[in-house]
Amino acid sequence: MWKETHQRQNVVIVGGGHAGALLARSLSASLDPSRFELILVNERPFAIHLLAGARMTASDEGDYEHSALMPYDKLFHNGNGRLVIGRTVAIEEKEPGLGGHVVMQSGDRIPYRALVIACGFSWSGPLDFPYTHEEVHSHIAHWRGVYKQADHIVLVGGGAVGIETAGELRDIYPNKRITIIHADDMLLNATYPEKYRKDVERRVRARRIDLIFSELIDYIPEWGTVGLTTRSGMTLPTADLVVPTFGPRPNSEWIASLGPDVLDLRRLVRVGPTFEVVGHPGVFAIGDITDCNEQKQALKYANHVEVAAPNILSFLESRPQTKKYKGSMEIILIPIGRNRGCAYFDMLWGVTFGDCFVRRLKGKDLVVAATRKDRGL
Repeated sequence: MWKETHQRQNVVIVGGGHAGALLARSLSASLDPSRFELILVNERPFAIHLLAGARMTASDEGDYEHSALMPYDKLFHNGNGRLVIGRTVAIEEKEPGLGGHVVMQSGDRIPYRALVIACGFSWSGPLDFPYTHEEVHSHIAHWRGVYKQADHIVLVGGGAVGIETAGELRDIYPNKRITIIHADDMLLNATYPEKYRKDVERRVRARRIDLIFSELIDYIPEWGTVGLTTRSGMTLPTADLVVPTFGPRPNSEWIASLGPDVLDLRRLVRVGPTFEVVGHPGVFAIGDITDCNEQKQALKYANHVEVAAPNILSFLESRPQTKKYKGSMEIILIPIGRNRGCAYFDMLWGVTFGDCFVRRLKGKDLVVAATRKDRGL
């Protein structure tokens, strides 16, 4: 089934999230289809726009359970590429620079001349979406149901996901008690200046969302359990729904099969400035899974593609890779519901914006329309 010839070789991308899909669309327009076959491997037959995850699991307003689940049928320019649905479990490299095989859970082995790892992260709780349309819709219905039934919702994690989830819930449920528990002494993390983090805190509290700082939770109680105790012994006796909204974990277990040098201590893929994996010519990585010293955000990954795509083409043509990634500006836009929010741009002295700016750029439709356009929809 899976073959390569001297005339036509495979370029394989593992992961069809934001980064992988953008790269697949770019390469489908530039690869010579008489010489290369572009293969996108993904566990789902559709992409999930995670920026809409908090809103679509909170309520049915906006019909995001349909618009934020995006098919791949128009992703490839002129049909120059194909989708393979399945889970990747290993990489078999012949010799560095000479290609190899991607090993699937099904037992299939897909040969590649160039390989791109874009498998991203795995989330917990509401953003831990399953793999079929039916299961995803059941997952969404479950979270909408438990949010509706709960009286005191506790969100464990005060990063962007926790803050945005709290804001969406407050829009829908003006009278429920909502609490965020965060391990740090301020919301978000130290990438962002204290002044901005304090401003976010002020805006969150203005929406009657309670905040508990410098506390940890050792386990997530099952739905229906009433009461919660933190590691230090603080009790929240009325908490009846505890939701994990803390950071994700990298999908990198299978990548370690490429060699012990591939992952850093955080289990992220070590890449050079060309996005080629260190020590493995012809294997590239982009998106969340890379060890780039930056916050993991979808808005940066067009910049990854602008560097990685021409370098992949150069590798295939045995030319030097000249494009180098110099990082992206740190930008964060956090909606606290549809009409509230706060943004930060790491430029000049650090520039912040408020409700109107965030509503226009992100809060209104969570960038769904623009993302669909990027996928040819």
